[in-house]
Amino acid sequence: MSKPAVFVSREIPQSGLDLLRRHCDVSVWPHDRPATRDELIANCKGKDALVCLLTDKVDAEVLAAAPSLKIVANVAVGFDNLDVAAGTAARVVMSNTPGVLDDTTADLAFALLMATARRLVEGDRLVRSGGWRGWGIMQLLGRDVHHAKLGIVGFGRIGRGLARRARGFDMSVSYHDAIRAPADVERELGVTFVPFDQLLRESDFVSLHVPLMPETHHLIDAAALRTMKKSAVLINTSRGPVIDEAALVEALRTGVIAGAGLDVYEHEPKIADGLAALPNAVLLPHIGSASIATRNKMAEIAAENVIAFFQGKMPPTALNPDVFKASRA
Repeated sequence: MSKPAVFVSREIPQSGLDLLRRHCDVSVWPHDRPATRDELIANCKGKDALVCLLTDKVDAEVLAAAPSLKIVANVAVGFDNLDVAAGTAARVVMSNTPGVLDDTTADLAFALLMATARRLVEGDRLVRSGGWRGWGIMQLLGRDVHHAKLGIVGFGRIGRGLARRARGFDMSVSYHDAIRAPADVERELGVTFVPFDQLLRESDFVSLHVPLMPETHHLIDAAALRTMKKSAVLINTSRGPVIDEAALVEALRTGVIAGAGLDVYEHEPKIADGLAALPNAVLLPHIGSASIATRNKMAEIAAENVIAFFQGKMPPTALNPDVFKASRA
């Protein structure tokens, strides 16, 4: 019996590839860039499975062009690049990699908060430039993190992880979410649920941890930025389009807010005009989950989903499990 044919849309950590190759006939996109849409479709034709990344848009058109696909395994927690409804209609199982990157991303969010508050990147540039003339009492004054007010927008696993880290700095933490956390979780983490506008008005730091959905697109727009304190810092490690990036550039340029730390962007890999020139923005290249252990585990989970499917088992993190159940009915 021949092995299932799998296309992997970008090189992924070796542990995931090794696992796939033990059970499947694997081909990997050879270039250090995402495949174009036409290239993705061409490489999916005749394949039984696709292992993809968040840079790959998998929708009805792709699925129709590659009718042999039976499962799409996204190497990411977020799956706004997958049209799950289209997958269900085409009877293709879709999966993601939840739970594995929560702590790693929460670490990165707090690192961004610290770097932006204390102007670490500006300091690094100054020393490297050769222009540093020694200690000065007014040099690169930043903002204290300890005892500051942190507002967390989106209180899922990553948001809660950030709240745990904030406790070590004696921060006062409030949060907003569409669904309020249980009372015992609020007590354990020492957090307070508040309306969104109140969180924006009162927080020294606002950190975003929401999924990208129609209702969260441009959640932070010009009006929201004007609601924040002039001394506030905005952190985003969720999805870029949650922020109106052009409005953020204007707010940072004119002092509507004090700073921003970003790991994601509205039109990746492009960033809004003027953003790169702003000294009060810390900009990272979407590395929230980029630890060796976490990226290995993400690749392994995606591989395990594919392998389970072809062994006749429910993929562990299927997004549309009813498709699998119907195929075995």
